[in-house]
This record gives sequence, C-alpha cells and structure tokens, in this order.
Amino acid sequence: MALVVSLPIGTPPQAQQMVLDTGSQLSWIQCHNKTPTASFDPSLSSSFSILPCNHPICKPRVPDFTLPTTCDQNRLCHYSYFYADGTLAEGNLVREKITFSRYQSTPPITLGCATASDEAEGILGMNLGRLSFASQAKISKFSYCTPTRQNNAKIKPSGAFYLGQNPYSKTFKYVDILTFPNSQHSPNFDPYAYTLGLNGIRIGAKRLNISRSVFRPDAGGSGQTLIDSGTEYTYLVDEAYKKIREEILRLAGSRYKKGYVYRGSLDLCFQGNAMEIGRLIGNMVFELDKGVEVVIGKERVLDDVGRGISCLGIGRSEGLGVPSNIIGNFHQQNQWVEFDIVNRRVGFGVADCSRSV
Repeated sequence: MALVVSLPIGTPPQAQQMVLDTGSQLSWIQCHNKTPTASFDPSLSSSFSILPCNHPICKPRVPDFTLPTTCDQNRLCHYSYFYADGTLAEGNLVREKITFSRYQSTPPITLGCATASDEAEGILGMNLGRLSFASQAKISKFSYCTPTRQNNAKIKPSGAFYLGQNPYSKTFKYVDILTFPNSQHSPNFDPYAYTLGLNGIRIGAKRLNISRSVFRPDAGGSGQTLIDSGTEYTYLVDEAYKKIREEILRLAGSRYKKGYVYRGSLDLCFQGNAMEIGRLIGNMVFELDKGVEVVIGKERVLDDVGRGISCLGIGRSEGLGVPSNIIGNFHQQNQWVEFDIVNRRVGFGVADCSRSV
C-alpha cells in the first residue's frame, strides 16, 4: 500500500493526490481529463508555465530521466518516465508552485504534467536527484509513517507525512546514507537512491548465512541496498533470497502452495491465514549499520493476497530487472522513516501509524 499525500499545487492551489516515492526523481501530476476531479487544470493557475524545448532542463548533458526528453510537435518539452515495475508516465515538463499557505509557497519547480499514465495519482519524487521535489524545494529532512494495510477496512488509515522537523525524532535510531564513489557511473547503480548498509537478516533466532558483500554494490553496481517508499514489496538479489526461501520453507513448508506466484514476483506463498503461518516463521529482522534493526513482526512477514493465500512480502530483484536489494514499503509499515538529507542519514522509529500520529 503506497503512502499517498495531498499537495496544494498552483495559484490558487488545487489539491493533488501524489504517491510518495523516495526511489524516483521526477514529480508529476495528472493533467488529463479522464478524471476531472483528480486532475490538475493548468488553465486555473496563474503560476503555471510549460517548458519549451530549448530550456536547459529539457536538454541536459546527462539525462535526468530514464528516457531522454524530446521535442513535441508544439516545440514543448516532452518526457517519458519508466518505473522499475514497468509502468510508464509521459507528458510535458512544466514549472509550477506548491502553495502551502497564503504566506508560504515554493518557487516554481519543475514537474511532469502527465497526459498519459497507468496510475490514478501523481508521483512525488523524493530521491537525491537535482530535480526531485526534495532538492528543488530545498527540504532538509522529511519523514513518513505507513500504516499497516487493512484489506477489508471500509476506511483505510492514511498514515502521516512531515516536511521538516518530526516531533518524535528523539526516539529514532539513525544509519548513514552510504556513498560509493567507484560505483557512481556503474550501469546498475542508482546514485540518487537512499543507499543503506544492510549487514544481515535474521528469521526467528537464526541469523542467515548470507555474506555482507551481497548487500553492497559490486564493480557493476549490482547489490546496492536502498530504501524505497514507492516499491510495494521488498526485493533481494538471488543469493540472499535463496537463503530466506530455504529457511522459511524449513519452518512452514507444510503449508507451501507450490507453483503459485502472486503478481509475477512473489513466489513463496502459503495456503492459510497470514498470522497463523507467520507464527510458525517468527519475526524477521534486517540488521543495518550502527546496530540499527528494522524488525518485521511475525504478523507482517506474509501478505494476505486473498482467496486464503498468504505470500512472503519479498521477491527476487532479478524479476524486476533491477539487481539491487530494495526495502519496500510493505516492510516499512508501522514505523517512522526519516530522511535527514542535510546530515545524510535515515532514521527509524517504531510507531502505530494507523492512529493520527
């Protein structure tokens, strides 16, 4: 379940629903008329402008997006953006203000104005790239709290999002954002991601026999470990995934649903109640640098995907075509995650995100 935030965009502001994505750079809003109530109407905003083809951002020396920008027939800057899960968003690059109050707004920032996309909401790109919302709006830190997913709840809890200081940060434990200068230009390395030092994984009381090097980028950039609010599940490189799969089948193999794959990526699925099978497995712990641990309680190790089937919320990253270790938002539920950009660190704090925090 992605964390959706509502941002006031334009002058006067129009509320736009955007998925918070720490794994991507370009922020974009819906500008087509398929869903008029959810779409942004540029004609109503006095601060809106479209970037022409000759704008420096449209012709960067190093492309900022996964596909280069192009010139459309109106000589306007057109972008296409592919995500790791294969979804596409495309439209024009524009400048627009985010208006928080009558007295507080950002300078005009570069956004995508999507004329075609596979999603209902826009995207709030919050990685370390120069065109992310965090970089353009000069945000020093931000944090969010993702509630546990409640598949059958009529009113789904919304979680929380802070720009700037978080009142709960005294309780957070921090790890440094890592830099790997030798990998910066490697084909499989994302230099704008929030890269963390993952050192090991425990299931129950057992520390799995996975070399620490599996969680660090190699010469080609494969093996980078990053935290990403925009990816639903967690994905690990094969060497780590195989060890997890082995241990979980040892603990709960009697309930294994052979041959079942959920959404093409989760292939360790079980027949039965997620909580019940979770008790057989126990807690899972991601051991990070500085002794920081991200604990996934046994009740959240598996995702209830319906029809009495529960799947481990971890897939193989090779299936995404991205040879990285990605800690997705399924394993960020019920905790504060703070991105302290100025001090280059990420903080974690246990919370009940379904309450109004």
